[in-house]
Amino acid sequence: MDRRTFLTAAGTGAAALSLGAVTAPATASAATAAAPADPRLLRTWFRDTYRSIEAMTTDLGLVTDKIDLKGAGAPAQSRQTSPTNIGCGLWSTVAAAGLGVIGEGAMLRSLTRTVTAVEKLERHHGFWLNWYDAHDGSVLTEWPGTGDPVRPFLSSVDNAWLVTGLRIAADAAPTLRARVDRILATADWSYFYTPYDPADPVAGPGQLRGGVWTDTEEPTPHHYGALNTEPRMASYLGIADGSLPGDHYWHLLRTMLPEHEQEQKPGGGYVTVDGVRVWNGHYTHRGRKVVPTWGGSMFEALMVPLFVPEPEWSPRAWGVTHQRYVRGQIDHGLREAQYGYWGFSPANIPEDGYQEYGVDALGMAVDGYASNTDRTHTTDGEPLPPPSAFTNGVVTPHASFLALPYAGREAVANLRSLERDFGAYEEGLGFRDSVNVSTGRVSDFMLALDQGMIVAALAQELRPGLLQRPFRTGGFRSRVRPLLERERFSI
Repeated sequence: MDRRTFLTAAGTGAAALSLGAVTAPATASAATAAAPADPRLLRTWFRDTYRSIEAMTTDLGLVTDKIDLKGAGAPAQSRQTSPTNIGCGLWSTVAAAGLGVIGEGAMLRSLTRTVTAVEKLERHHGFWLNWYDAHDGSVLTEWPGTGDPVRPFLSSVDNAWLVTGLRIAADAAPTLRARVDRILATADWSYFYTPYDPADPVAGPGQLRGGVWTDTEEPTPHHYGALNTEPRMASYLGIADGSLPGDHYWHLLRTMLPEHEQEQKPGGGYVTVDGVRVWNGHYTHRGRKVVPTWGGSMFEALMVPLFVPEPEWSPRAWGVTHQRYVRGQIDHGLREAQYGYWGFSPANIPEDGYQEYGVDALGMAVDGYASNTDRTHTTDGEPLPPPSAFTNGVVTPHASFLALPYAGREAVANLRSLERDFGAYEEGLGFRDSVNVSTGRVSDFMLALDQGMIVAALAQELRPGLLQRPFRTGGFRSRVRPLLERERFSI
């Protein structure tokens, strides 16, 4: 259907710029936190969601940015794709084979087709540009449908997700390992890195640039400074392969420094780890100490641990903050805004477009990501806006799937409510991208990134570790794991 109406009443990717009470239980096992959900339901959701990835895949073997469901017949593929979308296609194929949705032969054919296409894409400095035509592999210079110019840009975080997908593909299909190794041989993360300069930590923060425009070789003016955001996947990849120093991890911000303007005045104190003086800050939300993300969205915090086992390697730090972060999202949706639903992360605006959604109080940015299209923000130390102020609240299903290891019962119940109350589930394809829970409007689109996160989350729930194998060995085991084991958040 192209339009959906509210059926029954139920009982909101960026990162920080570089800048020179009662608490929840400290620990909870994933087995205790997760619901004993019916595996048949999860497998149905997985199978259908994987079919949406197949529907996004072009004859060239690249996954498009999104599909449009509002027309008659088969979903309409977008013209554009990005490194992230391609990576989603790769790990989704491996997950589908691991769960028996496709056979090993089909997996190998699909992965080979995609790797062949990736080999032919134009690259700079060993990395991929942000936008290609998914149907012929050419670099996009104009935006489809509008003709707006597209500057060639290398994004550090988007490249991280393609490298993630390639490493998963090489692990699952040994016949492709040599080809993937050749592809990745020139992908040197130090290209994005500004070394730490103790004499000028603002100019030399020891962090990754957001990216570089290749037409002028001009880097972004900002670095990815926040630790608890999705760009940390690029940091982990670089530390693991030795192209980034290990102390890069300690130069990332748990919160901004206390003297800097941010969403909340942080608690915490300075500590020295591996010879690096670290501001070990935290925020407090509804009595719980957490390490904030940049904007307050779910995927900033919880996309990376789909692949890197942060809660296992760092149970007293990452494991605790992830669980409290989910609880903060639930409390915002059900108690603060009183939507009756929860799960806020960048997604399609149900009425069309794209917006970063999140819980403002869980992000460092002043007036960060709001949970509604109308951008109702909160201010630390001031009374919360009344629930009636949170108009046009937008919930995205992928956020609930990311929460499965930490609040499984509530995640499944939330998803079933979105399906029941709004018709947000498309039989044979999975959940549509988002729902305006104030009006009942459901998105006409499915986005590759969001469907790819759902696939990975369900794979982790149904076959733990399936997509994590390449990130538990080699440099991840010898270089990344010791850092996470030494992490001690002030929470």
